[in-house]
Amino acid sequence: MIGLGILCLVQRDFPPIWSGVYKGLPARAVVLYLCALVSIATGVGLLVQRTTVLAARVLLIYLLAWLVVFRIPQAFAHPTVEATWWECGDTAVMASAAWILYSDKHMRIARAFYGLGLLPFGIAHFVYLKNTVDDVPAWLPWHLAWAYFTGAAFIAAGLAILSGRYARLAAALSALMMALFTLLVWVPVLVTGPSAFQWAEFVNSWSLTAAAWVVADSYRSMAWRKPELAPQAVTDSL
Repeated sequence: MIGLGILCLVQRDFPPIWSGVYKGLPARAVVLYLCALVSIATGVGLLVQRTTVLAARVLLIYLLAWLVVFRIPQAFAHPTVEATWWECGDTAVMASAAWILYSDKHMRIARAFYGLGLLPFGIAHFVYLKNTVDDVPAWLPWHLAWAYFTGAAFIAAGLAILSGRYARLAAALSALMMALFTLLVWVPVLVTGPSAFQWAEFVNSWSLTAAAWVVADSYRSMAWRKPELAPQAVTDSL
């Protein structure tokens, strides 16, 4: 979160997680600096145990507001542009993690945000197939196969979390996949000299990985597969 705020200030533009602000919006610069302030303040707050809950609450409210004010209207205004749904997914994943850090109530709703957020991630891999293939590290074979596999994996993970079947496994594997994207795709780019866009993508990927980690950890006390009711339990319920 601190990195996202610094990007706002240094690049004087919205990083991917805060994109969607209309160019003609009045006081657009004010919104930009507000994003930077919220990002840095909540990031610092999350690092301090005494203020973690407060920071998570502020971040959750802010992310949900962003989803309602910017993301969802843009997605419905341009329903055939997959990128607008992908951006909704970014915000939904981050909101899910903020919700879990803030409270352990209504966890199913918080996790549903995460599951829904993964679906456009997977669809984007197919819609923007060439870009996905280009992002696969050169040393890996079968670039096209990896693009299809990771896209399908995101969709499968999202559906598993929404259905509650293998939800813990899906959350853990999706967090691992995002971490590998950050490590294998964006870290090498930083070593070779990134552009402003690549810096933003790296920080965005890092933030989403952290959010996915929070969601995966929330399943710690649950079985890897949602248990079926035992025969006696079924009889009792009838």
